[in-house]
Amino acid sequence: MVELDGGLGLEVFERVVRGGEPVRLAQAARERVARCRAFVDELVEKGAPVYGLNTGFGKLATVRIAPQDLRLLQRNLLLSHAIGVGEPFAPEVVRGMLLLRVQSLAMGYSGVRAVVLDYLMEFLNRGITPVVPSQGSVGASGDLAPLAHMCLPLIGEGEVEYRGRLRPAGEVLREVGLEPLELEAKEGLALINGTQAMASLLALLLLDSATLLKSADIAAAMSVEALKASHRPFDEAVSRLRPHPGMAATSTNVRKLLEDSEIMRSHLDCDKVQDAYSLRAVPQVHGASRDALAHVREVVLREMMSVTDNPLVLPDEARTLSAGNFHGQPLALAADYAGIALAELANISERRIEQMLNPSLSGLPAFLAEGSGLNSGLMISQYTAAALVSENKVLAHPASVDSIPTSANQEDHVSMGTHAARKARAIYENVLWVLAIELASAAQALDFHAPLRPGKGVEAIYRRIREEIPHLDRDRYLKPELSRIRELIRSGALVQTAEEAIGPLA
Repeated sequence: MVELDGGLGLEVFERVVRGGEPVRLAQAARERVARCRAFVDELVEKGAPVYGLNTGFGKLATVRIAPQDLRLLQRNLLLSHAIGVGEPFAPEVVRGMLLLRVQSLAMGYSGVRAVVLDYLMEFLNRGITPVVPSQGSVGASGDLAPLAHMCLPLIGEGEVEYRGRLRPAGEVLREVGLEPLELEAKEGLALINGTQAMASLLALLLLDSATLLKSADIAAAMSVEALKASHRPFDEAVSRLRPHPGMAATSTNVRKLLEDSEIMRSHLDCDKVQDAYSLRAVPQVHGASRDALAHVREVVLREMMSVTDNPLVLPDEARTLSAGNFHGQPLALAADYAGIALAELANISERRIEQMLNPSLSGLPAFLAEGSGLNSGLMISQYTAAALVSENKVLAHPASVDSIPTSANQEDHVSMGTHAARKARAIYENVLWVLAIELASAAQALDFHAPLRPGKGVEAIYRRIREEIPHLDRDRYLKPELSRIRELIRSGALVQTAEEAIGPLA
């Protein structure tokens, strides 16, 4: 059981969102929430105009709402804002949104009742996942449309996924013994003013990218062996003289993977002076992506500890603040940075694939095919990698430099943060395929160096890949085989294999 009391990290996030660990609200958080709600009730009783309590929203903020209509105002807010479109977010993204919304509200500056948090936690703990369309947020007043869809089921509206089926929310609430929630003043607004869609997407991306970064180093090490490239660029002195932490981590990983290489010893006295940048500059390129994602991690962790709705309610100071904490710009910039960093992993990987498949560069059979001409070997795998890399270049164009006014120009600058986070996830999916192609190519190339053995870590990976796919001795249908390698990367099995052989990777 995870007890929420204002602190949340990626490890706990993953345990709840992917592991299904139940959550509850700490008593201290309940007390903060109750104190803040009591102050909101005082404001409602006094009747002074406060945005979102007794006024309209956005451009309609100057419209006063009668006391008898305050509950209807909050219900209407959810109904009117739930107009997203497109494919639904994956259930884990929505579970992340639910958890992050509880976390933010539990800080005690949003003015909701504890029962609202209890309902959100019931959804998490019972596996009731709202259906949330992925398109429609501009990331300014938070993720308005996605969060409205997420919260509609609280009031018995919208759809949920429950026990593997899509069903009307009201029907599922009745089945589990929950009454639709009647929202009080401020509660609807507090539920949908926030950055939880983009934050959930980025948190999940960071969790997956930690494995991807190690896998990219593994693929590069295999290519170094496959191409009989120099090990010198990974010398500790190189990163010591340019002390970027990501660069040092990648150098360390590749050195460990290449240790005890017979292939390296076989070409110690060759006349090659330098290798192509895609081999020689692996620490500098992979390392820069590592450092970029480390920065993104810092941004996301800060956002997890933030209150992101509006107005902010400060009960101890007896005041409210109408401000812009819902604006997604910090996450938008971070998401664009993440997408660019991931795209670079595929860019350099595709170049290593070309190095291995091009006989004038590799000294190996053309396209790593036996009987090339009759057989095309891995020729078209490089086409696919090139296509994915080119697609990533389009996807990596920053979304955060765009803006379009909304709400009759009241909300005249928006972040496009959710757009940026969705694009970064699409880039990640493409990188998985490119690395799978590189690993398949490197394994095929290593076959031509037998009986020489690669480094201990590379050999372990080579053997694991050969458990999934055999040597390519004649043309055959390769897509299922690449899919299996891709799954080894995605699941973390590839990294696990390497670490079992040589110890933890950075």
